[in-house]
Amino acid sequence: MKLSGQIQKKNILVVGDIMLDTYFNGKVKRISPEAPVPVFLKKGERSTLGGAANVAANLVAAGQNASMLAIIGQDAHGQQLLDGFAVQGVDSSLVLQVSDRSTTTKTRFLADNHQQLLRLDVEDAGSISKEQEERLLEKLQTQIHAFDLVILSDYMKGLLTYGFTQGVIRMAGQAGKKVIIDVKDPDYRKYEGAYLLKPNLKELRDLTKMPAQSDEEIIEASHTLCVQAKVEYVLTTCGGQGMVLVNRQRNARKIACAPQEVYDVTGAGDTVIAYLGTCMANGMKLERAMDIANIAAGIQVSKVGTSSVYVSEIERYMAHMQEDEVELPKILSWEQIPQLRKQTEQKQIVFTNGCFDILHIGHVRYLQEAAALGDVMIVGLNSDASVKRLKGEERPINCQEDRAELLAALGFIDYVIIFDEDTPYELIKQIQPDVLVKGGDYQPDQVVGKDIVEAKGGRLALIPFVAGKSTTNVINKIKHTES
Repeated sequence: MKLSGQIQKKNILVVGDIMLDTYFNGKVKRISPEAPVPVFLKKGERSTLGGAANVAANLVAAGQNASMLAIIGQDAHGQQLLDGFAVQGVDSSLVLQVSDRSTTTKTRFLADNHQQLLRLDVEDAGSISKEQEERLLEKLQTQIHAFDLVILSDYMKGLLTYGFTQGVIRMAGQAGKKVIIDVKDPDYRKYEGAYLLKPNLKELRDLTKMPAQSDEEIIEASHTLCVQAKVEYVLTTCGGQGMVLVNRQRNARKIACAPQEVYDVTGAGDTVIAYLGTCMANGMKLERAMDIANIAAGIQVSKVGTSSVYVSEIERYMAHMQEDEVELPKILSWEQIPQLRKQTEQKQIVFTNGCFDILHIGHVRYLQEAAALGDVMIVGLNSDASVKRLKGEERPINCQEDRAELLAALGFIDYVIIFDEDTPYELIKQIQPDVLVKGGDYQPDQVVGKDIVEAKGGRLALIPFVAGKSTTNVINKIKHTES
């Protein structure tokens, strides 16, 4: 099914700092005789919805009903924002205009090759008053039950004070609505009780006061933030390094950034939170929402300036990626592993291994439970020679080709790879799985490949076997029956 067929119109509220993004396009051909500065000859001008308003615009592009709760000045730029909302189809009935505040504007000067020469900001970033907090919360109280999801977009321009932010989170929680937040403030207490926080790497470090360079450090800091802020998930955007999702149980998932030529990173975070919210409001699993938001961000940075990403653009990107993929068989050779890694780089890979000599119900339940831990299930299968060294000359009962085919016939197993060594260490090194699974009779330090998986931020999962079910028992029962 196409992505557009999975996305229905939902009512999503955006609460945050809005601004007018204006772009002056022109040329620079000489240096001023008055001072050693370039002379910018303006050729054109355009204005777009910026900040949290860009989140709302991207929600509309994603086919959603977007509403905006914000504060602006009673000035010309504020009116431009309201006009922009009307054109985009964003409901602005919850936007509060006040006379004692200026509307935030950012004016960028772009030369011939879209090179940004200068940015001029006009803003009033002081905190809103208690009276204004109460007026906005009163507005929200009348409509909170109409929304399927609430997005907070914090640009630290004065709207999302501690009291107001906590008021929105509490009100949404009482109404049974999830809140996801694009964060900026280094005080995590402001965001306590939300469902998901989305920092970038710098913001993650500021929030936790922890290093966040390696994958393991990012996961550790993200988990710390989950616990401290009492949220279920932290999704950290890592620029060109992709994204990392961590929950309160410390389960982690990393995906690489969607490959695109980068022209301008302006608005990429807005696009991520908008598509994450769209997918969540439509009931998609968070991992799927993460993948789609990642693609949307890749498309965004390939454009110049603040702009919207449409569902049709994401569908074209996904179709193009599928065309580039070579269909792999379920039973793979080692030579096909690089292609496998390329095709699964944005997915959670689960790996386990074994002889699986006589496939029985214990095996099936174990493998099925393992497959549920990620997106792609790979089984490393001991070769005949390897089984003989481990189990003795009478084993295996079934040859490696038969054992591989039986495993591949299970729908929840994606790939089977035969290895000839006594342990799957080299195979694990080649595959680089995110989740390594072994039976519950193992101690963590006994599991081969644990160091490889944990070094890249992955984890070990131990799954108990079904009591009394084993290949040895099956063989002994057959021998006993024959005698």
